[in-house]
Amino acid sequence: MAGKKIDYSAITKEIEEYSELCRSNSNIDPTLYERYDVKRGLRDLNGKGVLTGLTEISEIRATKSVDGESVPCEGTLFYRGYNVEELLRGAMTDGRYCFEETIYLLLFGKLPTPKELDGFCKVLAKYRSLPSSFVRDVIMKKPSPDMMNMLAKCVLTLYSYDTNADDTSLPNVLRQCLQLISMFPMISVYGYMAHLYYSKSGDLIIHKPKAGLSMSENILHMLRADSRYTELEAKVLDAALVLHAEHGGGNNSTFTTHVVTSSGTDTYSAVAAALGSLKGPKHGGANRKVVQMFADMKEKVNDWTDDEEVGTYLKALLHKEAFDRAGLIYGIGHAIYSVSDPRAVLFRSFVEKLSVEKGREDEFALYAKVEELAPKIISEERKMYKGVSANVDFFSGFAYQMLGLPEDLYTPIFAIARIAGWSAHRMEELINAGKIIRPAYRSVSEEREYVPLRGR
Repeated sequence: MAGKKIDYSAITKEIEEYSELCRSNSNIDPTLYERYDVKRGLRDLNGKGVLTGLTEISEIRATKSVDGESVPCEGTLFYRGYNVEELLRGAMTDGRYCFEETIYLLLFGKLPTPKELDGFCKVLAKYRSLPSSFVRDVIMKKPSPDMMNMLAKCVLTLYSYDTNADDTSLPNVLRQCLQLISMFPMISVYGYMAHLYYSKSGDLIIHKPKAGLSMSENILHMLRADSRYTELEAKVLDAALVLHAEHGGGNNSTFTTHVVTSSGTDTYSAVAAALGSLKGPKHGGANRKVVQMFADMKEKVNDWTDDEEVGTYLKALLHKEAFDRAGLIYGIGHAIYSVSDPRAVLFRSFVEKLSVEKGREDEFALYAKVEELAPKIISEERKMYKGVSANVDFFSGFAYQMLGLPEDLYTPIFAIARIAGWSAHRMEELINAGKIIRPAYRSVSEEREYVPLRGR
């Protein structure tokens, strides 16, 4: 297995001094952003993103026009013009899984016929395998304590196995994307199993994916020792994959995909960059924070049904007196949505059903209470430029917890879903190839005269 680790974590006195030097010479006066009309985070004060591109892949509606003015409204999410709520309802009515159909829709811009969907699922199944000895030589040889880093490492390593890795023609990129979409569940689960075995003394279980199973079913099959799962469990995970598959071109990881793709680089580099973005706790890692916050809340709050006691805890969060003292109520608020996040609204019903099956209705009730109280408390405690509501991360972590998924896999599950959107956006960027994406930064430094080394 791996050799002895070298401890690079020690911070020396020199590094501390260098850090202070960085800090003292890199502070920018916050008032300058307003003076020069800089949209920090490429967003205005109302959270509206700066328009940097066009897309046909998805649309997010969070406002409507009333008497010529834009006002907040219930959020709606469209994939290729279709309301995501209708996609999920259609699949539920037919008693089938929806994620594979969603991938087809995002990539090809149309809903598949039964024959097209069946053929597409067979293509995904054909690609659902890793190169010979990849599990042993790459995943098992040096397991990572972080599954997102494991995913990125494996994606970059797959470049070396591809005899046509740098070809950016549409057929080749599509082939690469379909392979990565099919491989992501295996890499994620096998990476976790290797980490569990070598770092946590757990059992090493490697189940091969089964033909004929949906993506969500295969994830549960590969992850569980007995490979058993209920239909509701698989349907809840399928819904989560659908709702996380795409969210416009402006979210951090998808915008990263566009930026990196615009440079002309290979698919593996573009996807690895997107994974690095998604790993961040402000993006794909938020659901873990929600679960951890609720774990702390359950310990500190005696009566989960008491509005006043729950509200006191939420105020303590905002005042940096509880949990991680970051001043945040995780899972509440979104850069775009204000009245409601449609993904949270849709997923809520799935989570409630699962809580009944798992006998955890009291915990769901606590989530529902925080969902109700948090926006009111935030509006009372903070200066608000727009409303806030529960986002999709608010419920997804709890759902994964009830499904028995380890926290280490929460963000990789997001990646398993979102690579469908990344792939669609990469191809859209290549098809409409324009200039390399290069926004501007205004320099606010003063010009200085050079001083020779001996005179400093």
